[in-house]
Amino acid sequence: MTRTVVAPLDEATVKSLRAGEQVLLTGRIFTARDAAHQRLFDAMQRGEPLPLPLAGQVIYYVGPAPAKPGAAIGPAGPTTSGRMDPYTLPLLERGVAGLIGKGSRSEEVKRALIQHTAVYFAAVGGAAALLARQIRSSRIIAYDDLMSEAVRELEVEAFPLIVINDCHGGDAYRSATEAYRNRAADPHASSK
Repeated sequence: MTRTVVAPLDEATVKSLRAGEQVLLTGRIFTARDAAHQRLFDAMQRGEPLPLPLAGQVIYYVGPAPAKPGAAIGPAGPTTSGRMDPYTLPLLERGVAGLIGKGSRSEEVKRALIQHTAVYFAAVGGAAALLARQIRSSRIIAYDDLMSEAVRELEVEAFPLIVINDCHGGDAYRSATEAYRNRAADPHASSK
């Protein structure tokens, strides 16, 4: 069963999400990739104000392609999340509640999701054009010199995601791998 979740995320919503659950995200989210994360990290280290609010926010690891005339955004598929792991803890400490990307996260990030009551979602890789259809508006709010990697504010509607790591320690990748191993070890288990 798929349910709708509204961004920004409140604590009760984050606590209700479970690894493996499918959600449709609607609301305001922000984009940031490697270069933008480095700038945000450096600004935090210097004690400078950030160009976006963090409390309850969702950050999507994406560098969208240019929009065609009349489109809100170009293809907007997820970037490999592990590249953002070195910058993630300070963002979670400042209240970021959700992260969207693809691939696994480090053990340190998984522990931080529990500690700071946050969630990591996966968007389907290879479906950038389809995901862009769920983005209603896009505007650059910081670092426009980074072009596709600039920080954007997006309005999304029914943006399809899967909860990978929840704030309770659930890990959909690990659970799926274990289930596969168990079926492979006993191929007749499903017929018992």
